[in-house]
Order: sequence, then structure tokens, then C-alpha cells
Amino acid sequence: MSSTSTAPNSTEQPLIVMEAVEKWFGTFQALRSVNLSVSKSEKIVLCGPSGSGKSTLIRCINHLESYQKGKIVVDGVSVTDNQKAIDVVRQEVGMVFQSFNLFPHMTVLQNCMLAPIRVRGSSKQEAEATARRYLDRVHIGNQADKYPAQLSGGQQQRVAIARALCMQPKVMLFDEPTSALDPEMVKEVLDTMIGLAQDGMTMICVTHEMGFARQVADRVIFMADGMILEEAPPETFFKSPNHPRAKQFLGEILAHH
Repeated sequence: MSSTSTAPNSTEQPLIVMEAVEKWFGTFQALRSVNLSVSKSEKIVLCGPSGSGKSTLIRCINHLESYQKGKIVVDGVSVTDNQKAIDVVRQEVGMVFQSFNLFPHMTVLQNCMLAPIRVRGSSKQEAEATARRYLDRVHIGNQADKYPAQLSGGQQQRVAIARALCMQPKVMLFDEPTSALDPEMVKEVLDTMIGLAQDGMTMICVTHEMGFARQVADRVIFMADGMILEEAPPETFFKSPNHPRAKQFLGEILAHH
């Protein structure tokens, strides 16, 4: 298969399929009949006002949140309440959160080696080689023996990205990975994500960083009130959004930047 950046051929199954997914928190409906399919190597940016269901959507993909109706299939595996299926899916889906969630009592290297050894059954040597490779990949290899508290927020977030990559996932989910960072650290994390995108990683990113969306996204998906209201390539979305809510959101967010 040629490595051009055209749409994948139609015979290829999407990597992620969500069909009519509904999610409630008690009486509050967080997702309303969400349909989404993501192809291999596709970059999706999810945006929308806070409380619109973006984070909930990506957390359902690896069953950090359960959902009540519809179906989610990741690389051919149905994401149900079956723990075995969830474990399989979580091995293939890397996740990076707002907070870094690194183990404070372990070095950067140990943080990155833990899951491959425990979950994938890698040997210590293998896990260390993989960890060092991905720490170099996010330009932080020289910090391998430090503890998280000795690093800046931007560095910690890059370690969190490297840690997720060490499982060699098929897809990476980012839940507002720069929103907890000081402004001067945002760029280093976004640059790391741009590099991943250029390497062909399948990515779904919840973010307010519209410059990143313009540069990296194949599709921008706008959510409000638990629904997908608009999806388009970035140039269309930013120049001529259709939905009034999308226009309003863009007006507000671009005014702040």
C-alpha cells in the first residue's frame, strides 16, 4: 500500500466505530446518539464548550466510562462490560490526561517500563530499550533517571506521552493534554503531538488549541450538549462553520487567542 495521505481504501475497517452511543450520569444525559468512525492514521480534534461531552466520549472508547446504549468497536473488539474485552482494548489505546498521573516514587524510566512488563509481559531489557526509545522520541531521554517532581509540567506531560507510547498502541487519545500547563510549556507538548501525527499515529484529541487543530487534524468535530453538531476538515470548519453553536464557539475561542 502506498504511503500517500489520501483517504484509506474502503476495504479497510475503521479502527474505531461508535454507533448511536448514549451515556447518562444519573439523570443527566452526557452523550446523545453519538456516531463516529475513525480510520487508521486519522487525526481527529474534538472541540466544543466545556460540558459538551468531549472527554466523556473519548473515555468511553477505552471504557474508563461505561455507556448505556449503542455500541463501540475498537479494532474489531466490542467495548462492552466484559473485562477481558476491556483489557484487550486498553492495550491498544494509549491515553494522555490533563494531569500527568505519573507514579511519584518511580523514576521517569521506571514509569515507562511498568506497563509493558506487567501487561505485555516484556522482559526488563526489552521494556528499558522501548522506554528509552520513546523518551528520546519526545526529547526527554536525558531525564530518564529523574523523578517526576524534578521535572517541569511540560516535561511530565511528555513523559506521560512516552509512557503511553511504550505500549505501542494503535490509537492515542488526548484529553486536553495542555490545559493544566503554564503557557510557555504548551508548545513543547503540542510539538510532540505534531511529531506523532506526522509519524502516522491514529489520534483523537480533545483540545482548545485551534492552531494545533488547523495544523494536524484531518477532521475537526464540534460537540455541544452531548451531540456531534458539526464535522469538517479544518479549513472548512474554521472558515465557514454551518452550525450556529459552532460559529459562536469559534467566535469566543478565537477572540481569546
